[in-house]
Amino acid sequence: MTTLTEAAEAEHADPAVPRFYRVVSRREDTYDTVTMELAAQADPLPLFAPGQFSMLTAFGIGEVPISLSGLGSSGGDGGGPAALRLQHTVRAVGAVTRSLCAVRPGQLIGVRGPFGTGWDLASAIGHDLLIIAGGIGLAPLRPVLLAALEDRSRYGRLVLLVGARSPADLLYPDELEAWRERGVEVAVTVDRPGEGWQGNVGVVTSLLEPAAPGANQTTAFICGPEIMMRYAAQALIALEVPTQRIQVSLERTMRCGAGWCGHCQLGPLLLCRDGPVVTYDRASELMRIREL
Repeated sequence: MTTLTEAAEAEHADPAVPRFYRVVSRREDTYDTVTMELAAQADPLPLFAPGQFSMLTAFGIGEVPISLSGLGSSGGDGGGPAALRLQHTVRAVGAVTRSLCAVRPGQLIGVRGPFGTGWDLASAIGHDLLIIAGGIGLAPLRPVLLAALEDRSRYGRLVLLVGARSPADLLYPDELEAWRERGVEVAVTVDRPGEGWQGNVGVVTSLLEPAAPGANQTTAFICGPEIMMRYAAQALIALEVPTQRIQVSLERTMRCGAGWCGHCQLGPLLLCRDGPVVTYDRASELMRIREL
């Protein structure tokens, strides 16, 4: 006979069952984007790797896949001294994400995960690390840069190229400046300059030539709109960066997060299980497929 304890443990192990997380802080990054920090109410989820994602639940509305944008210390607030808070950056683009962006500290949301593959940062050891982000794509890449800065001696140059629709859409502006002060080569461009903008204007790939990535010394991580990732990868290939050293994060409709429902199928891949992070030698042909 199954005991109540065994039933509870089985429920906690079920990837389809959300766990309650409390919103402990909330920061408005832009007019439509919020970063929230979450603390487990009971048993925390397993440790996330940079690039993996959660299914976040707005109770009564639905759930959406959102990549991890960082980790914070628990401060001993219920998850135990070794527990970590989860940081997620959410842009309000639909009913669920609007509801998540509206939560306030103290409220509860559901979290399932971790799901998917992470950025292979180990493959970049001994190489220059090139990060190319478009729009909200900077959020899933933020943990890569933070991890590299924590272990700075293992990498060569750290280069971050960021593209946004406008200055008002630019994520983490204060952090960009702090990263510059720590030696990261940061370049930013926007599609539509606002009043007083003195920086670059144009697509993010226009920043590649000034960044001068070395063909055999560079490992690249790219996240953003699919068309941007394709053009960025093709530009890197033209600079003779090997396709297996170019990693991209693919996005398709995800429902279960555990490879059960098939909604996220892209060719032979189920992106919630085999992605979202894949090397470009695997992704190049698949990224031409709009939907299966």
